[in-house]
Amino acid sequence: MDKLIISAPIVGAEHTKETYPHLPVTPDEIAIAAEESVKAGASIIHLHVRDKAGNPTQDIAVFEEVTKKIKDRCDCIVQYSTGGAVGTDVKLRYAPLSLKPEMGTLSMGTMNFGADVFENDNHIITSISKALQENGVMAELEVFDYGMLETMEKFLKKGLIPEHFHVDFVLGVPGGMMGTARDLVMLVDRLHMIRPGQSWAVAGIGRFQLPLAMHAIAMGGHVRVGVEDNIYFRKGEMATSNAQLVARVAEIARVSDRGVATVEEARQILKLK
Repeated sequence: MDKLIISAPIVGAEHTKETYPHLPVTPDEIAIAAEESVKAGASIIHLHVRDKAGNPTQDIAVFEEVTKKIKDRCDCIVQYSTGGAVGTDVKLRYAPLSLKPEMGTLSMGTMNFGADVFENDNHIITSISKALQENGVMAELEVFDYGMLETMEKFLKKGLIPEHFHVDFVLGVPGGMMGTARDLVMLVDRLHMIRPGQSWAVAGIGRFQLPLAMHAIAMGGHVRVGVEDNIYFRKGEMATSNAQLVARVAEIARVSDRGVATVEEARQILKLK
């Protein structure tokens, strides 16, 4: 069993300082949160950025500034989100990939996302896929529901998404698939029918974050954990930082004799160039 790769989604596009006072939003705050998360055990930083007003943005210049500040502080795999905020135009969503990060996300279908619609039709999927491939960026396929695996299989057969990818199951989003152990097992079983041995991770939203992390550690998968997905350390107690959430998962892995991947080990596991 490979060592555990921990990905930290340190900002996201939904939370504000009002909903979560510890949210990093400025370039310096994001870079510090990334460094702290890596020191706690993360090897991938899943990156959204904010503009000067604190709003989500896909501005290339902001991604470039934040990435440089992160890299000045620590070595890590920087993974750009191409989701943006709900409603962002697809050209803006994939524009930062021109900076050639090591990884970028590719969501595999349209879904209700709380009260909004997160649109990922065939045109959007293939457009982002093309941008990933043209810039030599490894894709992380974001799967929010069982049917998105069927889309993944269909697109793979047609050559419409990259052959080299990692999968992230994002479970517990209102409008998407629930985040029970049964849900995760079903998804992983289907994934390995499509692509035996395929690497995967799970991101549990809200109350699903910790139990799904524990299941993934036992099942040989990897884990995404951070305040984009969940701002609570335990019921009624807000997390103090991304690093606090990362450190707990890293400790669970260690006491389970799984081991936590360093950044370089994560690159080897994922076969990053």
